[in-house]
Amino acid sequence: MSQFTIPCAVYRGGTSRGIFFTKSSLPEDSRLQHKIFLHGIDAYNSNQINGLGSGTSHTSKVCVISPSAMDGADVDYTFYQIGIGEAVVDDTGTCGNLMAAVGAYAVDEGMVTVGPSDDYANVTVHNTNIKKMLRLKVPVANGQAKVQGNYAMPGLSGTGAKFTVDILKPGGGKTGKTMPIDVRFSMETDRKAYEVSLIDVVNPFVYVAASDLGIEGTEPNRELSMKEDLLAEIDAIRRRMAVHSGMAAANDEVAGSVPKIAIVAKPQDYMTSAGKRIKKDAVDIVAKMLSMGSFHRTFAGSGLYNIAAAALLSGTLPNRVAAKKDGVHNQIVRIGHPEGVAEVRVSLTEDGNDVASVGLDRTARRIMKGELYIPE
Repeated sequence: MSQFTIPCAVYRGGTSRGIFFTKSSLPEDSRLQHKIFLHGIDAYNSNQINGLGSGTSHTSKVCVISPSAMDGADVDYTFYQIGIGEAVVDDTGTCGNLMAAVGAYAVDEGMVTVGPSDDYANVTVHNTNIKKMLRLKVPVANGQAKVQGNYAMPGLSGTGAKFTVDILKPGGGKTGKTMPIDVRFSMETDRKAYEVSLIDVVNPFVYVAASDLGIEGTEPNRELSMKEDLLAEIDAIRRRMAVHSGMAAANDEVAGSVPKIAIVAKPQDYMTSAGKRIKKDAVDIVAKMLSMGSFHRTFAGSGLYNIAAAALLSGTLPNRVAAKKDGVHNQIVRIGHPEGVAEVRVSLTEDGNDVASVGLDRTARRIMKGELYIPE
C-alpha cells in the first residue's frame, strides 16, 4: 500500500498532547482531512499503535491552526477529538489544555510577530469550535516559544515556562447560554432521581454529587473504573442531560465528547494517584471527570475552567459543595483532582450572574516537527 505525506507537528499543552496542522497544508475536502486525522492518530485500534495517539482521550487530539481573518484575532484554532477504537472525528467541543500549545505553535510557525529581544508574545486566538476569543501570553526566547522555566504543573513531572491562557466571555459556546437549564435541575435515570447542574463554559459539563452516586469522590480512578454499573449510570445521566438541554434529540444521538460529566464533592483530605496527600484546606472543591466514557487521569483544561466558574455561580451544584467567598466576583478557585490541585482565575460579570473570563496557567512544548505518512 502506498502512502502520502503531510507536514505536521506534535505538541504537548498542559496535560494533553495532539497533532498540529497548518490549515493551508490540508486538503480542502473535509472527508480527506478526516482521513488524515483518523490515520494520523489511529482511531481504528483501541491502543492506537498504528498512529501517534496513545489510546487515551487526552492524547487522541488534532488541532488545525491558520492566520485569522477575524478582526482582533491573530490565528484561528479548530479542535478535533479523535475516536479510540472507532472512526470518529468530533469537533463539537474544544481542548483547554492545548490552548497553550496553540500559542506556542503560532509563535514557532511565524504566524505572529516576535521581536528578537521580546520575553513574551501576546497572541489572540479565535477558537472556531466555541466561537470564543482566547488571550494568550506566550513566553519566548530567540523568537521561538520558550520551553524551560520554573512553573510546575500537577500531572506533569518537572517544570517549564509559564503560558497564561484567558478565555473571554466563555459562556454559551454550545448551547447559547452559560446556564441553559435551571441551576438545580431534577432528573431521573432508570435507577434513581438526581439533582444535577449543567454549565456551558468553554465546554458543556454536567455535574453530579459523589454522594448521590454512593461514592466519596476521592477513590482511585482504577477502582471506580472497575464498577461497570457506576460507569453506565454516569453515562445515562450525561446522555439524558444532553437531551434535556437540547444538545441532542435522543439518548443514542449524544456525541461522545459533549457534554462531558464530572463528579463533585466537598473539600476533604485525599491521596493523589502518585500517593501524595492533599489536605482539605488546600482545595475549594474535589472533583473527577469522565471523557469519552473513561475517568480522566487529571482533569481536562476545559473542565477546570468550567468547574471553577460553576463554583462561583450561585445555586449550582459545584457552588453548593465548594468552599468559596460569596459575593466576590474575582477569585482563584482551587480544584482538587486525581493528580493534584489546579488554580483557575475566574471573573464574574458585575451582577454576578455570568462569567466575564476564566484563566489558567499551563506549560507547553513542541515535541516534533516533520512529515506524517498516511495510507492512500
